[in-house]
Amino acid sequence: MIKKLPQTLLSWCYRIGGLLVVIGAAMPIFIPETYLTPYVFSLGALLFAAAQLLTPIPDVNITVKRLVWQQRLGALLIMATGVLMFCSRYGISPFSGAEWQMSLAIAAVLEVYTAFRLPAAIEKANSQRDKETKRPKVTK
Repeated sequence: MIKKLPQTLLSWCYRIGGLLVVIGAAMPIFIPETYLTPYVFSLGALLFAAAQLLTPIPDVNITVKRLVWQQRLGALLIMATGVLMFCSRYGISPFSGAEWQMSLAIAAVLEVYTAFRLPAAIEKANSQRDKETKRPKVTK
């Protein structure tokens, strides 16, 4: 049985991974010919995705679960972007162009959408659950 990782470790992996992903995505703009770009991005993607995939799904309602799965899909797309960056950098067919940019754009849209929607959905589900438990029971 796998023990749950401490929340602080997941939080640090999430933060450091997110920072490395942003740095790795910006490196081609500022330093176009560096060979470190896919390594920095992939390390950040691995940390970021691991933190998101190992965070337990809150058992609230179907909307929250859907948003968490969308967030996890975005994390997997970020990892796929790292692979595509390696393919682009080293000319590995059939993905030797700039396909990683499209994958990163889709992953960014999913991550940003869930980053704004998920906390609101969790708060709404918790408030509805609190209202239901505080409501007096009707008996005949």
